[in-house]
Amino acid sequence: MTRWSSGLLLGILLLANSGCTSLVVGAGATAGVAAMQERGFKNSVSDNAINANLWRKYLEIDRQMFVDIEIEVVEGEVLLAGHVATADIEMTAVKTAWQTDGVKRVINELHVGGELGLIDSANDLLISTRIKTALMFDSRVYAINYNIETVDGTVYLMGIAQNKDELDRVISHVRATSYVKKVVSFVRLKDDPTRKRT
Repeated sequence: MTRWSSGLLLGILLLANSGCTSLVVGAGATAGVAAMQERGFKNSVSDNAINANLWRKYLEIDRQMFVDIEIEVVEGEVLLAGHVATADIEMTAVKTAWQTDGVKRVINELHVGGELGLIDSANDLLISTRIKTALMFDSRVYAINYNIETVDGTVYLMGIAQNKDELDRVISHVRATSYVKKVVSFVRLKDDPTRKRT
């Protein structure tokens, strides 16, 4: 991959990553979004801080780690997804996540080996965008409560569903999206008793 391609991909991934939303829409709008989310303002701010701290740590450790790993954080639970070159990098990424303040759980969906090209990454971004758009226009889904990451056609869902029917609708939208190979859900229901610990 050329330096220009790497830079373009990095820019796309940064803009697509929900943890960078505040850089794009501004602090005021971000605060408004956080207040409306099911996880509440306090948890949303904490999750964004975890996300930002983890991005910073990965960038300090290894620029390629920063590029290769996708991060989503919901109520202190961290999802790591992507392809990394070696098992040592995977171990470092997971260990670093656990050592980040506020983290309550690390979900390791990293795969060792294989590399996504620019076209693959652009396709993943397109899949995520289509899903987010579909959820936003579904009046029976609170789209604001869902985080979506796509890696090599596998869609990872995190967030808080109002009920099982809503979650089923979300998964149905994902499965109806072109080029999706697999759906992996870590979404919790709103009344899930395990959320009380967060």
